[in-house]
Order: sequence, then C-alpha cells, then structure tokens
Amino acid sequence: MDFKGEGRRLKIEEEKEKREEKNSPSPFYLHPSSYIDDNVQIGKGTKIWHFSHILPYTVIGENCSFGQNCVVGPKVKVGNGVKVQNNVSIYEGVEIEDDVFLGPSCVFTNVINPRAFIQRKDEFKKTLLKKGCSIGANATIVCGVTIGEYALIGSGAVVTKDVKPFALMVGVPARQIGWVGISGNTLEFGEDGIAIDSDGKKYAIIDQNLKEL
Repeated sequence: MDFKGEGRRLKIEEEKEKREEKNSPSPFYLHPSSYIDDNVQIGKGTKIWHFSHILPYTVIGENCSFGQNCVVGPKVKVGNGVKVQNNVSIYEGVEIEDDVFLGPSCVFTNVINPRAFIQRKDEFKKTLLKKGCSIGANATIVCGVTIGEYALIGSGAVVTKDVKPFALMVGVPARQIGWVGISGNTLEFGEDGIAIDSDGKKYAIIDQNLKEL
C-alpha cells in the first residue's frame, strides 16, 4: 500500500471538509456522512462530524461538538458548549446542561431492567447531567441518576446513584474519592479547611457538600 499516497489523499479530504465548513450557509456544521432527522433544533456554531445521527425532536444548543459515530435522540436536550467525543450514544431520557464533557465511548442507558422481548418505552428513567460536569472515557451512567455541577467521573467508572456537585468519582460501582474545582483539578484542603485551586477560586466543605467561597 502506498502510505504516502494515502496520506496525501486524507490531507486533501481534510482540506475539502474545512472549506465546506467555512462556506456552509448553515449556522452549524454537518459532515456529509452524518444525518439529521426532521424536527431537530441545532444552535449556531455546533459541529457534527463523521457518521453521526441526530434523531427527531432533539434540541442541541450552540457551540457544541459531536465527534465521529455519535447518536443523539430522539427527544434529547443538549445545552450549550457541550463536547461529545467519539462513539457516544445519548438516548431518550438523558438531559445534558451547558458545558458538559462526554469522553470517548462513555455509555448511557434509559431502562433499568431491559428485555429484548418486552417494550418498556413508557418506563424510561431520566438521567440529568448538570452544568460543567465531565464523564471519562468508557464510563457507564446507569439511568435514573443526577450528576451534579462540575463533578468528574473517572474513566471506566460505573455510576449507579446520584453524584454530588464537584465530586470526584472512580471505580465499579463508582465511589467518591475526593473533590474537584471548576477547573477539574483535585482539591487539597489546608488546616483551615479551605482549598485554593490553581485558578484562585476557594472552596470549603459545608454540611458534607463542597461550596465555592
């Protein structure tokens, strides 16, 4: 195989995609290999890359990014500034607020006890991802939970219950091992019980919850 020739071909295709994106009259970018069904709303500045599918009655905010091989919907709501990496399916019952990060191949569910031979569409359980939280690569979010603001779910974790804001969760099932700031850095507390993050923000644990001071 001519690897040099293949590299040139890929570069040409990449440049073509950039031109199509720049010259597109649409307020958002859709790669030619992806599909958007009817009755979908997508905000300006959002980019949907290769081999993705947006199903009906889905609402996606502004300045989002969906990587290769993503499926969203039906009836899913995604906020502004959400970053979805490759191979993520966001099913009906999942709601995502602003500035959420979804790592590669993370998994959502919407039925707690699925059977191939039983229809349970009227039993979908809501999963809520609140502003600024991050889900690591290959993590699994079992349906019916709420993940709090700016929480961080480690790669490969399995979340089976609600997660507090700013909580750092790892393991199977996921357990809390610490706290993170808005920056995503793990916080270390001084003798005064206050943690100062690299961005200068200060935090303290009050009534077993992290609060920004």
